[in-house]
Amino acid sequence: MNKLTLSTALATSLFLGACATGPVKPAYVSPTQYQSWNCAQLHTEYARIGKYVSDGVEPEKRTGMGVGVGLGVGGWGGGWGIRPNISVSMGQSSNSKRTEVAKLYGQQDAIAQAAQFKNCPIQNLRQSN
Repeated sequence: MNKLTLSTALATSLFLGACATGPVKPAYVSPTQYQSWNCAQLHTEYARIGKYVSDGVEPEKRTGMGVGVGLGVGGWGGGWGIRPNISVSMGQSSNSKRTEVAKLYGQQDAIAQAAQFKNCPIQNLRQSN
């Protein structure tokens, strides 16, 4: 491998690694789903989510691999034709621990907003990850 390829690969891995290790930001969750809840229910749910996060979130297990088979149409080698096409995809699942924590933080924020609207505010005690 030449030096340019090696340095590009190293820079890319450092950049992607830095993106994955930052603090988890809450995903947006609408507080309207909590409007009918009373203060006790809001406080209980907020505490339940906080305990779940502090105990360690485990997202559902999924495989990140898919295989597709089909027919392709197009030109190749100077001619047009129909030929078989096989596609293998190995991507990152959107159901990672970070995305699950972001959803939970979003739910906590929505609960806190709904509680504040009902004049029973919840003090947001979440620590940054």
